Amino acid sequence: MGLPAVLRSRLKGGSNNNEKHDPSSTSSPTTHDQTGTMGAEASTIASHKRATRMRRNFALSASFAYLLSWIFLVLVLIGNTRNVAVLRGIYFFKLDLADIIPTSVPNASLINSIAQSIGLHDFYQVGLWNFCEGYIGDIGITYCSPPQTLYWFNPVEILMSELLSGATIALPTQVITILDVLRITSQIMFGFFLTGAVLAFVLVALSPLAVSSRWWSLPLAIVSFVEMLLLVAASIVATAISIAFKYAAEAQSDLNIHAEVGVRMFVFMWLATGFSVWAFAVHSGMGCCCTSKRDLRIGRRVMRDGRGVRRSIQ
Repeated sequence: MGLPAVLRSRLKGGSNNNEKHDPSSTSSPTTHDQTGTMGAEASTIASHKRATRMRRNFALSASFAYLLSWIFLVLVLIGNTRNVAVLRGIYFFKLDLADIIPTSVPNASLINSIAQSIGLHDFYQVGLWNFCEGYIGDIGITYCSPPQTLYWFNPVEILMSELLSGATIALPTQVITILDVLRITSQIMFGFFLTGAVLAFVLVALSPLAVSSRWWSLPLAIVSFVEMLLLVAASIVATAISIAFKYAAEAQSDLNIHAEVGVRMFVFMWLATGFSVWAFAVHSGMGCCCTSKRDLRIGRRVMRDGRGVRRSIQ
């Protein structure tokens, strides 16, 4: 028996309302799945960071070491190039000729005054690109030679040009040999310091790449070794030249010549070398130690989540 049309309409509307307001809709399970997936991804990212934290810290320390090394190398490169407050105190060695004639010689003061009046300066200090000269006291530096690529300090040439107005003198064979060795070693030192500064600047940006994979450690370690070797060799050569100049100048008993080694220059170049040695050691160690991101990705290393459960990342 059929129901009245009005009753059928009310029953149908009630059924539609029940379907519309049903709290157990099909979107609820999807929302729970998405929330669980996002939580798993966040946990995985946090676990990645914990697993690679040591490698990341070492890579950043190497990058920071190269930054400090580059800063000190810049000071070495620009030292003594201009007569300004900071740069004029950065030099490899300094020759003091203020009292070149000993006081034991008759009229020594007069002879020294004559030497100064015809061009001899009280001191000559040498940097990587040039030399500066001047007088002791309030006058200070009066002239710095223009920066020159592959510069080397030739004291004989400078003194002859200033004292003897360009006249030439016959030099012993031993002196010529020493000057040739000085020229070669000075130019090698120049090239090594300049190349080392460029490599240090490049490695500041490249060092963090070692976090992603061990494969980056090999090329970085090779470049780091070259940079370290250049700085060690350049610092040793600079030290040897400066000390040799000091002892050679003061060994002349008939002349009252003094020489001093530039402490600031030595501190800067050996600090730059020390930071490079540390960075090379870090890159060498990361070739076999510390988990990288690639190790986790290919499953070579397993990591622990926040509850200490070992998880392998595919």
